[in-house]
Order: sequence, then C-alpha cells, then structure tokens
Amino acid sequence: MWKAPSILVGIVLLLLALGIVMLASASSVKGDDVHKDPHYFLRRQLVFLAAAVVAGVVGASVDYHFWKKYWIPVAVAAVVVLVLVLVPHIGSKIGGSRRWLKIGPISLQPSEFAKFALVVALGGWITQVGQRIGTLKDGIIKPAILLVAMLGLVFLEPDFGTTILLASVGGILLLVGGSPPAWLGLGGLLGLGGLAAAILRDDVRRGRILAFLMPDKYPAAAYQLGQSEDAFTLGGFWGVGLGESIQKHYYLPEAHTDFILAIVGEELGLMATIMVVLLFAALFVCGVLISLRAKDPFGRLLGFGLTLMITMQAVINIGVVTGCLPTKGLPLPFISYGGSSLVVSMVNIGVLINIARQGVWDADKVPAGARDRARWL
Repeated sequence: MWKAPSILVGIVLLLLALGIVMLASASSVKGDDVHKDPHYFLRRQLVFLAAAVVAGVVGASVDYHFWKKYWIPVAVAAVVVLVLVLVPHIGSKIGGSRRWLKIGPISLQPSEFAKFALVVALGGWITQVGQRIGTLKDGIIKPAILLVAMLGLVFLEPDFGTTILLASVGGILLLVGGSPPAWLGLGGLLGLGGLAAAILRDDVRRGRILAFLMPDKYPAAAYQLGQSEDAFTLGGFWGVGLGESIQKHYYLPEAHTDFILAIVGEELGLMATIMVVLLFAALFVCGVLISLRAKDPFGRLLGFGLTLMITMQAVINIGVVTGCLPTKGLPLPFISYGGSSLVVSMVNIGVLINIARQGVWDADKVPAGARDRARWL
C-alpha cells in the first residue's frame, strides 16, 4: 500500500545522488578558475541539500490541510517577495535580470517560492468556491487576478521561462478544477499574444527564438545550444567517462546550472540521459497516483499541481538542453546547481508524502475491499 510514495522517495534520492556527482564534475573547472577551489560549488550545494532535506521533512510533517487554511497569506507573501526583488538596492541584478534577494551570504530566488505558492493558492481557491468554479467570475476573472500579479512580476524580472511554466501549470490546474475551457483557451491565446509581442521587443529573447529556428544564420545566439548538442554527440551511447567532459572547460556556458544534463550526456552517455528522463516520468506517475488517492479535492489538486510543477519544469529543461525548445533559464530539478530550486522542490516532495500518508490506502481508514483494489500501488 506504500509502494507509490516509497518509489517517489527512491526516485528523488537517485536524482539527488546523480546531481551531486555531476555537479562535482561539471563545476570543478569554474570553481577552480573563479574561486581557486574546484569543490566550491559542490560544498555550497551540499549545504543547500542539507537545508532542502530539512525543508522536505517539514513539508512531510505538516498536515497538508494547513496550506488550504492559509492559502491567502501564502499567495500574498509570494507577491510581496516578488515585488521586493524588483526594488533597487533590495533585489540583486545579475546578467541583466533582477531575480534574487540577497540576505547576507545567501541569495534567494522568490520566483521559486512563487511556484509553490501558485499551486497552493489555486488549489485553495478552487476548493473554496466549489461548483462556482464553472462560472466566468469565479472560474476565470478572480483567479486571473492572482495569475496576472504573479506572472507579471516574474515577467518583469525578466524571467520568461518561469513565466511560461507558471502560466502553464496554473491554466492546467484551473482546467482540471472545472474552470470554463473556452474562456481558459481565450485567456491562453491572449497570453501567448502578449508573450510574442514582448519577445519581439526584447533583443535577447528574440535572438534566442531566431537562433532556435535558424541556428546557421544566427551562430552567436545559437552558440550555447550548439555546444549542448555537441556534448551529447561527444558522449555517444556510453559517454566519455565521469570527469572527462570537454564542454565544461568554458565551451558550454552554465554547464553546472541550466545545462547540466548536457554534461550528464557527455560524460555518462545516452543511457544516463534516458535514465534521467525515465526517472522524471516515473516521478510524474507516482505523483499522479498519490494525488488521485487523496481523501479530498484540495489534496488531489495540491498533489497534482506540485507534481506537474516539478515534471513540467524538467520537461522544459530537457527540451531546451536537447535542442527541442528555445533556450530558457530553468534549472533541472534536483540536479542543477542552486539552493532555492532545490529547497522548494524538496518541499513539494514532502507535501506529496504528507498527502500520501493521509490517502485512501491508509489501512486503518478504508474498507477491506478498497484496500484490495489499491494493492497494485
């Protein structure tokens, strides 16, 4: 009866172990060159991992109905920190984007918290309004206020990748929650139109799209994607060997963050890349099974939304690194370097475990017939 959540924990442990091993390799050159310590990023990631494990345990220990009760404060807090990150002298600007709040030696990325807050808030709203979610007012207009606030603030950082991720997950949650599909579709089309207009006005993002469509014509903008594809080509089926990457020697920018999967493919080969894809697919299946067997609508929405947030981010990252999607700055959950993403991802997993603990497979709370039907879990 505990196979689904147990498998989920096993999957996350495998992804974390792979992430630590590959980060040690992918970041060694930059760590040695910039910080005179090849293990600089590894040491920091281990600290992040310790904090993430604590956060995951807390997430698993707190009754998930807590989030239903306090979804409004959670949503307000997310909006506040997203506003703060845009304030000069409060938010840190790196590489043309203002995405971080620096507190002493620690940099926090509020958009990562917004991913969790959006799922909690939409789950809370949908269950609060009940059948009224099928109306234009409660199913579209009111939740759109929250979506526009969060998406608009993330968009202004600017962070187009996270904006697309939040919009996609938010739209799917509203759809499965019962919002009118026609109006949702219209809102999606308007959003895509606005995004397209913004991309056309942004030289960097427009260049990424053109480089994706015509890499030979825009070689400078397509450089990172080209180097990522070269890494997979060099790795072949079995890889060049752990620690033997050529691309991490500054040929591939961001080798230890957004493009770490390319180093996995280069050093460990196609088999390791396929394993990563299968692990995220299995994580999605486990998360969906857990959400389907939650004992109330909020648990089902919360579990599904958190699962979707993790796996859709992984899909986008994998699509970018393999050249299937234009370049976007989204880390690969559990594997890429970064504390905010790791901590929030572990909180998501912790909440899923809490939902599973209270699900219908609880042997003390369901009839024998229902237990028999759930044994395949």
